[in-house]
Amino acid sequence: MRDDDTTLTADLLLQAYKVGVFPMSEGRDDPDVFWVDPKRRGVIPLDGFRISRSLARTMRRGHLTASINAAFAETVAGCADRNETWINDTIFDLYQSLFFRKQAHSVEIWRGSDLVGGVYGVTIGAAFFGESMFSRTTDASKMALAYLVDRLRLGGFTLFDTQFITPHLSSLGAIEISRDAYRKQLATALDEQASFTALGALPPAQDVIQRNAQTS
Repeated sequence: MRDDDTTLTADLLLQAYKVGVFPMSEGRDDPDVFWVDPKRRGVIPLDGFRISRSLARTMRRGHLTASINAAFAETVAGCADRNETWINDTIFDLYQSLFFRKQAHSVEIWRGSDLVGGVYGVTIGAAFFGESMFSRTTDASKMALAYLVDRLRLGGFTLFDTQFITPHLSSLGAIEISRDAYRKQLATALDEQASFTALGALPPAQDVIQRNAQTS
């Protein structure tokens, strides 16, 4: 469904998420936005995310560091920095608006002062709607997801929506569920409370790895 007749606002975007749909564009230069409601939905069960041995080694090395909400706009820009992207100017501005309202968040991965990976999404109730991620060095996006899942668990979230499923996400524990099953999980999550920021700064990598080993 294209958004031809209705002005797309941050409030309308949040309402869309609440009924199970999300926006996309055909490309960065296409001004139109359309709504997507997949028959099959990708989710990461928060007790099913797996930190592999190789990823754990990367996290322990310390050459990459993680932060939250330190470079939201740059993270979205990183996600859009590819040959084909669904993030146009309208979508970029909408997520920036949600970030200023503390309803969109990012996890960033750094190598020194260089942003080399990250993930961002939207929070409503106890649901996290993952929008996109990017990586400019080995394991950066996986590391961002590891910190994100840890934050969602500790913050009381119950749903991590990845929209679609890819081989990359599947290797990390993502699964595909039906539209009806997704909407049931969504309804439950929207009735619950969670917090992305109350826990403060991200914990040391070793704490994230240990908690993952205990829960996955």
